[in-house]
Amino acid sequence: MTLAAVLQSCDRAQSNVQTLYTNNCGVSWQLIKAGETLPKGIGMCSYKVTVPDYPMQGESVFKSAFKNRVMAKIEVTYDYSITDARLYIGEAKYLGKINSDSDNEANSAKAYETAENSVIDKRIKEIARDLLINEDIVDFSQADFETKLLDDVNKLLISKGVKINFLSFVPIPEEQTRQAIDIVTAMKIYDSKGLTEVGKAVATARAGATKVSVTTEAKKETETEE
Repeated sequence: MTLAAVLQSCDRAQSNVQTLYTNNCGVSWQLIKAGETLPKGIGMCSYKVTVPDYPMQGESVFKSAFKNRVMAKIEVTYDYSITDARLYIGEAKYLGKINSDSDNEANSAKAYETAENSVIDKRIKEIARDLLINEDIVDFSQADFETKLLDDVNKLLISKGVKINFLSFVPIPEEQTRQAIDIVTAMKIYDSKGLTEVGKAVATARAGATKVSVTTEAKKETETEE
């Protein structure tokens, strides 16, 4: 026991992680700065937990409705950082492994997927769905929406000890919706050139066109002897 205490007292916090120490089984946490010596652990309730101190990547896929109940698949990718390990560990108490090193598998980026789902993805979905219900998919501006979403999500995540550095929000509408968007966009172009009637005729012809799929097979030529 004495040897274990000595070894732990010589352990120092590393620069690529946020090292948390508790002496009351996680009721409260102390953040140990990089390079500082960890307190001497005495008893079962004294231990450390390390949390990554570098940007990590996450992704989320879900369905959401735009204005007029137009459904679309949403793909979100983002880069985030844990800004306050004490707040984050309180939100996701299953993170890390007691007295594990920073390069331990329990502290790898993959181990944080569950936390991403419960802490980050949940907020992104909630806020995105509230915002999209007022967005017309035809006039949807991806860049403007990403800026608004990023700002609103980070306002909620600040109390969770995490911040999204940037995100990509890509809606993928169904084929019928994509065709409608194409027609509306094309009609705007025709209208701007004074060719409204031509645009209507083209749109009508396109709507009535049958989608044909052609499959070709190579046939082996055979020679017959007479």
